[in-house]
Amino acid sequence: MLTSITEGILCCLTGKAASLVLPLDSSEPSDGFEFVEVKPGRVLRVRHIIPERQPVITEEDATGKKKTDGDCKDDDSPENAYNASDSRSSVHCKRKITVYRNGQLVIENLGDVLHSEILQCQDGDLEPCSTVEVELADYKEMPSSPDPNPVPPPVPPPHGEQKPAPPPRRRRRKPKRTVLIDSKRVITSCKGTHSDVALFFVHGVGGSLDIWGSQLDFFSRLGYEVIAPDLAGHGASTAPQIAAAYTFYALAEDLRAIFKRYARKRNILIGHSYGVSFCTFLAHEYPDLVHKVVMINGGGPTALEPSLCSIFQLPSCVLHCLSPCLAWSFLKAGFARQGAKEKQLLKQGNAFNVSPFVLRAMMSGQYWPEGDEVYHAELTTPILLVHGMCDKFVPMDEDQRMAEILLFAFLKVIEEGSHMVMMECPDTVNTLLHEFFLWEPDMSKKDCRKLDTDKTIALSDTLHTLKTSKSLDK
Repeated sequence: MLTSITEGILCCLTGKAASLVLPLDSSEPSDGFEFVEVKPGRVLRVRHIIPERQPVITEEDATGKKKTDGDCKDDDSPENAYNASDSRSSVHCKRKITVYRNGQLVIENLGDVLHSEILQCQDGDLEPCSTVEVELADYKEMPSSPDPNPVPPPVPPPHGEQKPAPPPRRRRRKPKRTVLIDSKRVITSCKGTHSDVALFFVHGVGGSLDIWGSQLDFFSRLGYEVIAPDLAGHGASTAPQIAAAYTFYALAEDLRAIFKRYARKRNILIGHSYGVSFCTFLAHEYPDLVHKVVMINGGGPTALEPSLCSIFQLPSCVLHCLSPCLAWSFLKAGFARQGAKEKQLLKQGNAFNVSPFVLRAMMSGQYWPEGDEVYHAELTTPILLVHGMCDKFVPMDEDQRMAEILLFAFLKVIEEGSHMVMMECPDTVNTLLHEFFLWEPDMSKKDCRKLDTDKTIALSDTLHTLKTSKSLDK
């Protein structure tokens, strides 16, 4: 603590950063680690594991000779798995997104919507249509949806009395912007034996690729190709001493370069915290390449804007003095328990081990006005939301709101987890993610069950009101 304060005072006197973050000498073997120059002088460390897939003996031919997946088109063959299931896993993605001049957002799901049974990561059936109506402010003069408790019609006046004048006719709302999505998406099971599947893991502020250690080892052993980069200024990536290098757009372009370098035919993005925003960006930019997305404690579908009253707006030298307190605060807020095990996990994951300059620039650079509700509503990718019940950074209602806005979103809550749930409960998270990777919708039930779902979400500055009514058509 005394050393930290002394270095902070020297930082203030000299006007220079107390310590520069340079690429770290990793104690791990170099196998699987690569350094990629995404821009001149901007180098990111990437852990890239390509498993050695062995031929899988699947069946015997008429002569009794066993065939492998290289000799025949079996269910585990990537080409066969992707093409043969097109007819039963092709989902009609059709929704109308309307933004009105009063700030209201109305989402009409006109195509297939996966049933909520997928919350348990099981094959779910489909809902034919649903409507999501969002009010971004409290508009009392012009209600945007029918009152669930309508006022009964007035009693007719007695004979001989004059009838009251009818109420003025309400003016029709004028849409400001309308977005229509009408496409087909093939959703298939992604197995470790499929060579056209790649998993991308993206960490958040203060983290590193090491926080995914349990997931990288688990899925690489199952045969998946895994890619996990260190963001600029984090882990063993270079740390430019300019604030513009840590804006959302600069980091997003870094990850775009990494994605284009390693992407396969079917890619699954797994993001944590701030990393969820970059996964959303890539899924929006490359809808045909991003097959599924996992969002772990990512928050609500709102545009990013830095807080002007945050402690991270303090000078870097002051943040350096406060770094021990910040690390302790992160341990308390990021983990459900604060024992020796959690401290060791924090150290092993190289989490919150960035310079005050990088930390301040990262927090100040979280400006992404395009990433609003409409942007998220346009996504047609199946998305699994994972939330740690004890998370003190991301409230539960934010992930619930995200699940309501997205087209194909399935929310799973882990009661014993917090913000760093993938480190606290690795077995639970790994099993949940694997089930989601293997899941594909059963379209044979599409015509067997019909549901009408009307969902109304009223969001105001001080109150979030959720009104949901469901009716079953027989």
